[in-house]
Amino acid sequence: MKSLLRLLPYLKRYKKTLALGFFAIVVSNVFWLVTPFIVGKSVDTLKSNFDSGKLFQYGALVTGSMLLSGYFSYLTRQTIIVISRKIEFDLRNDFISHIQKLPLQHFQNTPTGDLMSYATNDLNAIRNVLGPGIMYTSDTITGFLMIISMMLSLDWKLTMFTLIPLPLISFAVYALGKKVHHLFDEVQEHYSKLTTRVQESLSGIRVVRGFVREEYEKNLFNKMSWEYLEKNMKLARVQSWMWPLMFMLTGISIVIVILFGGKNVIAGTMSLGTMTQFIMYLGMLIWPMIAFGWVVNIFQRGAASMMRFCKVLDTVPGIRNEELGMKNEENKLRLANYELRFEGSIEFRNVSFTHNNKTESVLKNINLKIEKGTTLAIVGRTGCGKTTLVNQIPRLYDVNEGEILIDGNNVKEIPLEILRRNIAVVPQETFLFSSTVKKNITFGVDGSSMEEVVRVAEISRIAKDVEDFPNKYETLVGERGITLSGGQKQRTSIARALMTNPKILILDDALSAVDTHTEEEILQGLKTFMKERTSIIISHRISTVKDADMIIVLDDGEIAEQGTHDELILLEGIYAELNEKQMLEKELEAI
Repeated sequence: MKSLLRLLPYLKRYKKTLALGFFAIVVSNVFWLVTPFIVGKSVDTLKSNFDSGKLFQYGALVTGSMLLSGYFSYLTRQTIIVISRKIEFDLRNDFISHIQKLPLQHFQNTPTGDLMSYATNDLNAIRNVLGPGIMYTSDTITGFLMIISMMLSLDWKLTMFTLIPLPLISFAVYALGKKVHHLFDEVQEHYSKLTTRVQESLSGIRVVRGFVREEYEKNLFNKMSWEYLEKNMKLARVQSWMWPLMFMLTGISIVIVILFGGKNVIAGTMSLGTMTQFIMYLGMLIWPMIAFGWVVNIFQRGAASMMRFCKVLDTVPGIRNEELGMKNEENKLRLANYELRFEGSIEFRNVSFTHNNKTESVLKNINLKIEKGTTLAIVGRTGCGKTTLVNQIPRLYDVNEGEILIDGNNVKEIPLEILRRNIAVVPQETFLFSSTVKKNITFGVDGSSMEEVVRVAEISRIAKDVEDFPNKYETLVGERGITLSGGQKQRTSIARALMTNPKILILDDALSAVDTHTEEEILQGLKTFMKERTSIIISHRISTVKDADMIIVLDDGEIAEQGTHDELILLEGIYAELNEKQMLEKELEAI
């Protein structure tokens, strides 16, 4: 339950509205409790002397009290339930804002389905705590205390007898609630796995169909769904005991009232109206007891969900702005003006990097200078650290040892927003949003003109393809760009990067699905566009990198070779071997 204390700062934002809701609960209960008092008086009046006028008055009073109780009950819901919806809105925004700051490692270690479950299923359980949970807890406590007070004022001895079963109710609720908490946690965990499986199946639908695995996926999903159903049924069976126990134990109290209260009426020590009033209060007491069990269930579920939710919120962003540089006004001014002086020269000084939970270094003692306005090409075998190296520049990962400088400034001292706004990365795995071609190209900028969109589309050589689309730039690309070919997706991603007008452009094997002729056209266009700006190209193709100002060859996380195309050919090393293989492949294809 401690995890729910994290909600207090959110509740404080709406403390005035919350106070109004609590006030409405008290007033609603007052008018609700007036009814048995009026009914009791009317029974005694009718017994002593039948008067239709008084009967009408009592009826009007009961109607009035119930209407007022209903109005304040409505006001309660309009305050507390609305607050729960607003806090749900705040929590969801905070959650999305926080995960945007988390390092890449977090997403590599956390299934997407889990994150989706946190933001939907778990958040809904948390909202139930803030809405029905708080409302019914307040209503239950207030109603219980008022009812007990009224019952004690009528007959304290009879009240004591009727309260005997209540500790049993509390014990039953505690025992069942503990079991519910454990089972609900299991249900939520399995729901996350189920969501992840659905997301993966839909995202990889081409692979599933390509390998004719539809039947396998269907059977696997059926198995997981059946397991989810079994866990839910187990939870439902435990929960189903709670309500019958409540009714049974409160029923014992009613039997006690009838037995002992009836004797008092016969003996003349209690009027029939008082006994009627007492039974009505006891009937009203059933709701707080039942609500108590329900509320415990809500809080148990909410606590389990909040613990899962907080696992993400408590994950500290591994990459954030350094406090250094924010210590005085002079530094603040320097940082504010930094973007104006961002030119794009890059230097790696003794850089080493190791992924979390791994002992072997991915990068080892990298020393490299990239002058402003030059093009650096990186080649090497699969898994040698090429992508990891370029990911250090926009701080998608932070170096473990050494430092990276841009224009002589450590990247950790440059505000992330400025750093990443001036660097555009086209990753290996192209990702397009389920939107139009235009919206995908303009994703990184605001207020762009159609002329700018067409310009970058022409440089990336996607413009001709777009002209053949049914709605041109307003054509929907489908889920993850499924309606486009691999080459079209890569070229759209390049156009998106160019749209930001970066000082540093990084192409991470971003031309692998493009034919050599189109590749040559794109590279020529980039050469003009990126004039006097820095470009970094990762590729397995020699044809892609041969015209770069400098080429480095990575091998096992180290720079094995460095120089121009001609210089590396003369070295007769890894690069020359790769070039020879590709030349031979071309000759074989030509035969």
